[in-house]
Amino acid sequence: MSTYRSGAGDPARTLQLLWRQPADGPRRGPRQGRSVDAIVAAAIELADAEGLDALTMRRVAQAVGVAPMTLYTYVPGKAELLDLMLDRLYAGMPRPDRSRKSWRSRVAAVARDNRDLFAAHPWAAEVATVRPPLGPGLMAKYEYELRAFDDTDLDDVARDASLIYLLDFVRAAARSTAEARAVQRDSAQSEEQWWAANGPLLAQVFDESRYPTAVRVGSAAGAAHGAAYDPEHAYEFGLQRVLDGLSVLVDAARVRNTETPRD
Repeated sequence: MSTYRSGAGDPARTLQLLWRQPADGPRRGPRQGRSVDAIVAAAIELADAEGLDALTMRRVAQAVGVAPMTLYTYVPGKAELLDLMLDRLYAGMPRPDRSRKSWRSRVAAVARDNRDLFAAHPWAAEVATVRPPLGPGLMAKYEYELRAFDDTDLDDVARDASLIYLLDFVRAAARSTAEARAVQRDSAQSEEQWWAANGPLLAQVFDESRYPTAVRVGSAAGAAHGAAYDPEHAYEFGLQRVLDGLSVLVDAARVRNTETPRD
């Protein structure tokens, strides 16, 4: 379970900040010399460079050149800041016109856009968004991505569930990719180097006759991908299976729509 989640801060203050609404009541103290946008940008830069564990209000305050207590006059805490960061990322995602493409191409493009987001900002895949930040960036993202299912005859509930299914797959794939890269980085060994070092050790204790299927399949996959796990292949294979599954749903909805009598 992720230790980070959106929607964990004060709901009223978070929504005010997300939609850039003025705070209730007069503000006391000296005139602010920074902006919420500058603070969010600094926080994203810090998380990109060092991860969410390094994201503290003190570190963000240092990055924007204010005292830690001053930062709290802009953003109440890390929970609200995290929602602002996510919404900023969502707002910056590309939204080209793909209306002339097939629904399958549009949905694949939505997956690719989200995968690119997680590749550029790996920390975003670590944040549980069961209670999402309901800011303008998220709403624009949701509106755009739902339209990938236009002309599919899916009802609204199925359309929402299909999008969630797709995005959950992309998030899981992004986390697996990040974990694989972290293992390689921390061990200072490529997959080929790791197997070259550990393969002979495994051969000393491993009885191939007891696991013939595992040996055959594992050898074939390793030869094909050059590793026991290839994140790129896993993503492409999984995406096609997700699209295949959605195709069954889309076809069934089309059949129902055709068979339903019209007044």
